[in-house]
Amino acid sequence: MSGLYHPNRRDVLGGIAATVLACGESKAATDSLHDLPPIGMGTWITFDVGGDTRARQQRVDVLRAFFEEGGRMVDSSPMYGSAEAVMGHCLAALGTGKVYAASKVWIPSVDFGPEQMAASRSLWGIRQFDLMQVHNLLSYEGHIETLRAMKAGGQVSRIGVTTSHGRRHERLAEIIAEDDSLDSVQLTYNILDREAEARLLPLAQERGRAVIVNRPFRRGALIDRLEGKPLPGFAADLGVETWPQYLLKWVISHPAVTIAIPATSNVAHMRENMAAMRGPMPDAAMRVRMLDAVHAL
Repeated sequence: MSGLYHPNRRDVLGGIAATVLACGESKAATDSLHDLPPIGMGTWITFDVGGDTRARQQRVDVLRAFFEEGGRMVDSSPMYGSAEAVMGHCLAALGTGKVYAASKVWIPSVDFGPEQMAASRSLWGIRQFDLMQVHNLLSYEGHIETLRAMKAGGQVSRIGVTTSHGRRHERLAEIIAEDDSLDSVQLTYNILDREAEARLLPLAQERGRAVIVNRPFRRGALIDRLEGKPLPGFAADLGVETWPQYLLKWVISHPAVTIAIPATSNVAHMRENMAAMRGPMPDAAMRVRMLDAVHAL
């Protein structure tokens, strides 16, 4: 980092304000997370393919299928290796008109947060992000101050925080309860990892926060566990034909959940996932029945 200018917090926030005044309001400012389709797309691992030409083309095909099936939100992070660069390659091929771009700031130094977010925006090839999140609460207190300034000026439409793997739930609950500036929270929730039901999901719903669910398949472990086992007969009543659809429909039918973001590198799997948005949604009684059926296997 020798020879680089290291801005202080006043410089950082002042620069953001100046940029915001120049940019003005964008169409993203009118987008609501609650109006988006309930299945989005994650990019962790699946889009970290570097410069592999064939793999990049496969990801273009996956993103095309996602858009064709009605998808909007794509979630990434600087933590995910080359995923943001690969996403930029895909959007360059398909256009940016359909994407609701969500990424994260993930750096211990708060002063370098704006620099990292600008780099992410350049990699995606977009004018601005629709949602910017503090990744895994890293340096939350400082980064959220920067994000508030960006949101207030229209540099980003929505702001949020994330956790994963069921970590830091106590701190996340405190933030949901105390921070009125947040539009969204991202957390792990699936048919086996249900700790969020006790406090986080009801609290987020009470506060009007959008809930983005990561790891709905436990990174494929749930699908592997259920592979070869027959679906319960009532699954047909929900329009469910596969276990991934079953697992996703269970997640997105929770009244507090806004969007689930499974990740895949397979076009057929993408279309399979997106089909979970269609057909009847289970009510509370059916969700219990679905849960009991999985636990009985």
